[in-house]
Amino acid sequence: MRSRILLGLVAGIGLSALSLGAPPAPSGKAIFAGGCFWCEETAFEGVPGVVSVTSGFTGGQKKNPTYEEVSSGSTGHAESVEVVFDPAKISYDKLLDIFWHNVDPFDGGGQFCDRGTQYRSAIFYLDEAQRQAAEASKAKLEEQPRFKGKIVTQIVPASTFYPAEEYHQDFYKKNPVRYNQYRLGCGRDARLKQIWGEAAGGH
Repeated sequence: MRSRILLGLVAGIGLSALSLGAPPAPSGKAIFAGGCFWCEETAFEGVPGVVSVTSGFTGGQKKNPTYEEVSSGSTGHAESVEVVFDPAKISYDKLLDIFWHNVDPFDGGGQFCDRGTQYRSAIFYLDEAQRQAAEASKAKLEEQPRFKGKIVTQIVPASTFYPAEEYHQDFYKKNPVRYNQYRLGCGRDARLKQIWGEAAGGH
């Protein structure tokens, strides 16, 4: 009898907490592709307002693709990141700004040392507001003569995002030596500096 009363009290307290507690903070999602997802992940990790960053694949036809399948270039997918963010702390426009400064928008054949459509740069918009924001951010860049008519980064509707295998998540933390060797060897930071100067992204 005592245990039943206690369980009832606990359940009641739980229901009260749920009904009286503040609603969960709204969250947004953004999906970007910019070559190696290890490096794209670090571009957004730790940014105030970013809740999580997941490496994965999107933009292709194959369901539940593996890393090996995507890297072969046969699936149509691109290595991508899904960014979950708090709109009260960071705007989608700011995420777009971070994205642009971490890609080579002139390269239609891949990104840096990684070649093939599986390494293309793309903004995968999730709704009309994101599409308009992405197009506006591109138009703003194209106000500069060096960008006008030369940006090949895709702005396309989002499709299913498939998280990559666990060993790819936070790879820069799990294997920092290999990550840094790869990033340096791929020439990513050197090319970003060449394009964006002091505003270049990097991590």
